[in-house]
Amino acid sequence: MLNGKIKVRSYAELIRLHRPVGIFLLLWPIWWSLWLAAQGLPPVKLLLIFTVGVVLMRSAGCIINDLADQKFDGNVARTKNRPLVTGLISRKEALTLFVMLCLIAFILVLQLNWLTIALSFVALGLSILYPFTKRIIYFPQVILGMAWYTGILMAFTATNEHINLTAWLLYIACIIWAVVYDSMYAMVDREDDVVIGVKSTAILFGHYDKFIIAILQIIVILLLLGIGYLNHLRWPFYLGISAATLFFLYQQFLIKDRVPERCLNAFINNHWVGASIFVGLFLSLI
Repeated sequence: MLNGKIKVRSYAELIRLHRPVGIFLLLWPIWWSLWLAAQGLPPVKLLLIFTVGVVLMRSAGCIINDLADQKFDGNVARTKNRPLVTGLISRKEALTLFVMLCLIAFILVLQLNWLTIALSFVALGLSILYPFTKRIIYFPQVILGMAWYTGILMAFTATNEHINLTAWLLYIACIIWAVVYDSMYAMVDREDDVVIGVKSTAILFGHYDKFIIAILQIIVILLLLGIGYLNHLRWPFYLGISAATLFFLYQQFLIKDRVPERCLNAFINNHWVGASIFVGLFLSLI
């Protein structure tokens, strides 16, 4: 019984159920997209499919990331106790779970139109590619954003069968947002990553990291304001944007001394950015 409990806990840790912030960082923009595409409450069927799909694909993404990084994770303080590194989960078990999660997600996607199904393959391909780009390019966070937020485009095609300007602007804004929060996350491991040869925007930005992150945060806010203007959104949306801006300012305070623990807190704080924008959008479209 004890071994069974350890195994279950190890699987939960493998897919990061104990750290749900990643689910929310993916889920909030998908919900923004569904509400914007429907200009109000989206169909319940789509809301359920995309919400469950987010949980499934975020979990699958964690698995493929750990499979790709298994040899590196043991040399990083934050990741040295992950189940694949300690041997509590084998590579075969992890790969089996990855395939199962992807199959369940694909069954959900099959309920949607052909364009959304086609985009799901793009999302899967980018998700598999992302962890390997950390060995090649200094901006894998861009690939991460492209992978995670292809779901934005899927939300629009599933709702309206086409991708409009709002969808593209939101996709670009969220890719930039991913670079913002994942650069903060990468600041936690920067010293270890330099030693083991893993690349990131935190390393690329160097001493200009805080300044560049601030510029990117401003661009995200401007793009969201543009989306609000295009869609004639009412004042609650702009109140939500104001709250998100305050959270961005707080994150700058957290990372000012580049203390790893505070950089991690700044990363986690982005959950409230997403929540603020959703609440404002929801109230604007009532």
